Amino acid sequence: MKLSNDSKEWANMYTIIYMKADYEPWWKFEGWEAFIQTQDTFETKELFESALQQKLAHFRSSYDNEMTKEGQYWAFWSDDESFYCEACDDDAQVYHGIIACKIGEL
Repeated sequence: MKLSNDSKEWANMYTIIYMKADYEPWWKFEGWEAFIQTQDTFETKELFESALQQKLAHFRSSYDNEMTKEGQYWAFWSDDESFYCEACDDDAQVYHGIIACKIGEL
């Protein structure tokens, strides 16, 4: 299906975004889009829900820790995955974030 960016049909579609950053996905700090690794779009809620459950199962089996917020944000991490942050002068945790919602809710 070919849709223009201003099409109202986008509002009825669903998306799953995977981002990797040094903060949880619900913060969506300015420029957060630069941390997006993948973005999948679905035309039906059923396809969206199925893909979301598969993605969450994959991340749950890959990472030791999980937090969720508002039923549409998930953060996964392992304590041993960090990097040195020069601005912080300390280690920063790496978070693997999932954002799942209708496209119009982003």
